[in-house]
Parts: sequence; C-alpha cells; structure tokens
Amino acid sequence: MKKFWALFFYFWPIVALYFCWIAPESNWWFPGEAMSPMGVRIESLFYLILWIVAIVFIGTQAALGYALWKSAARDEGQKAWYSHGSHSLELIWTIVPAFVLVFIALYQMDVWAEYRVQSFYPDSTREEGSVAELAARQFEWRIRYPAPGKKLSDEPESDDLYWVNELHVPTGRPVKINLRTQDVQHAFFSPQLRLKQDAVPGLIIPVWFEIPEAGEYDIVCAELCGWGHYKMRAKIVAESEAAYKAYLNRLQDEQNEDGYKAAEEETN
Repeated sequence: MKKFWALFFYFWPIVALYFCWIAPESNWWFPGEAMSPMGVRIESLFYLILWIVAIVFIGTQAALGYALWKSAARDEGQKAWYSHGSHSLELIWTIVPAFVLVFIALYQMDVWAEYRVQSFYPDSTREEGSVAELAARQFEWRIRYPAPGKKLSDEPESDDLYWVNELHVPTGRPVKINLRTQDVQHAFFSPQLRLKQDAVPGLIIPVWFEIPEAGEYDIVCAELCGWGHYKMRAKIVAESEAAYKAYLNRLQDEQNEDGYKAAEEETN
C-alpha cells in the first residue's frame, strides 16, 4: 500500500506537467500571440520564469517521490535518516534561490525600464505627448482626446473630445496614453497586448504601447473594483493613421453639431 501512495504522488505531477506542456498551443494561458512588441518581450519573461519554476517543480517532486518510494521499500527495522540541522542543505536552499532571484531581477531590468520609466520611453512618445486619456470609473472607461492638431493636457479643455469604452489609436508607431481613475483603484489590462497597469486615485500614469496590425483588442479591469467589476470592458481600435485622424475629425464634428443645420434641412 505504501508503494501505491508513492506512485500516486508521482502520477499527479506528471499530469500537471502534461497540461502545462499543451497549454500554450491550446491558448489556455494567453489569448493567442502577443500583438505588440513590448508584449512579446513581457511574454518571454513569463516563459523564462515558467521554465525556472518547472525545473524546480520537477526536482522537488522527483525528490519527494524518491523519498516516498525509499520509505515504502524500507525494512521495518531500518533506521531513518534525518536531514534536520544540516548546514550544507541550509546553504544550498538559501544560496540557490537567492541566485535565481538576483538573475531574474537583473535579466528583466531593461524590459521593465523601457515599459515603466518615462526616460526610457520611445522618443516619439515623449515629443508628441499622449494621444488620449483613459479614465477608469465604476464601471466604465472614459476616453478623452485632444482636439485635432493639439496636444493632450493633464486637465480637460473646452475643445477636448470624449467617448466611452472605445479607444482609437494609430498603428505602426508607439503611442502613449494617460491612465487615471475617477474613484477607486482600477487596473488597465489588455490581454492581447500583454500590458497591465494599475490606475491609482490621484495619479496620472503614462502607459505606452505599439500595435503593428489593425484590429480590435480587449481592455478589461484587472482589479476587483466593486459589484460591476465583471462588466468593466472596453476595446482598443487600432487603425491606420489616416483612419485615426478621420475618426477624430468625425468625433469633433459630432460633438460640435448644434442641430441647426439638420433643422434647416427638415424645413426645406
């Protein structure tokens, strides 16, 4: 019976490894390929950590299975070996994890610096400023654009343009948005772009990304922000530069429409 339990505890780690092996092709972890250059780099860090964890998992489970099997096959009169108090083992499982953590910290510094530190942002985003402000609130995403030909200011201006739950950006170049919240803490998360950033009350947090291909990409809130958290969804519409500018002009015309022309046409 003891050998049965040893095999039982060997079986489930093998099942876990099998499902982890087929998970990428089944899109269980990510919804398809990363659709932004920064997302590709963030995903590579994820897989690096996953491989490190997998190696540790295999090693510890193999040691556990070996100990169980050895114990099951041990004679009743054979004395057990105790490792408690071994300074060599203490050094090994202190130094090795420390080395791994330092390696990960140093390896990811350039990626996170480019993603988080504004001085490392692409030059175009620092020169042109933010293309829009994404303001989270319970339970929607409010978008504010500058008027065509103007730069976005931190505070709203009279000719700013507004929309809800649909952020339009141009493709083929880095763009920056200002992220903020109007109430509680939220989290901007675009799974296809592999980007996530908390929106903290009282702060304006810049986020930059680049989308090479036109299409629609999800925005969800990744912070439990209240009873309507589950429905706090929006989308990024990535389109050509010409289509993006046409959208802003159309939005400006719609918001400046006073109804006078329509009324005049009805009378005619």
